Amino acid sequence: MKTADCDILIVPGLGGSEEEHWQSRWAGRMATARVVEQDHWHAPEPAAWRARVVEAVTAASRPVILIGHSLGVVACVAAAPDFPDGRVRGALFVALPDVEETPNLPGLVRAFAPLPRNALPFPSLLVASRTDPYCAFERAEAFASAWGAALVDAGASGHLNVASGHGPWPEGLMRLAGFMKDL
Repeated sequence: MKTADCDILIVPGLGGSEEEHWQSRWAGRMATARVVEQDHWHAPEPAAWRARVVEAVTAASRPVILIGHSLGVVACVAAAPDFPDGRVRGALFVALPDVEETPNLPGLVRAFAPLPRNALPFPSLLVASRTDPYCAFERAEAFASAWGAALVDAGASGHLNVASGHGPWPEGLMRLAGFMKDL
């Protein structure tokens, strides 16, 4: 599948994605990409975030590829049971936050617990870092297994955001291209 053949929905995490974040850069470079906006980036409400993802998927006119980062991953996975059948063709999930067990997450993020453990009805990749302060690699591995997602070991990459040195993140773009080629 090529980017021109689908609607790419980019789902940022808490606070949205600043201009230098790889998600914002990708949204600006891909003609068929758009960011799923939330009303309250800094005060997320689980039901509202899920609903926005479902709305965006339902409104898409072509097959959908989801690209979620951090809390955006949680919103996508929680929304998956409500997607129209077959609309989502695949998902690239990056830096899942463990909203159940990570003590340094704000309480408003912990409201997204528990994380779904049902198999996803579409192919997916979960990119996880061994040094992500918000999710132990072993937990990411367990969630990937439950969802039927392929796990990508990003090594010591922090939270795969601007703060961890992943502004443009060309490796992620190459990973996305390889994933889409196989869809």
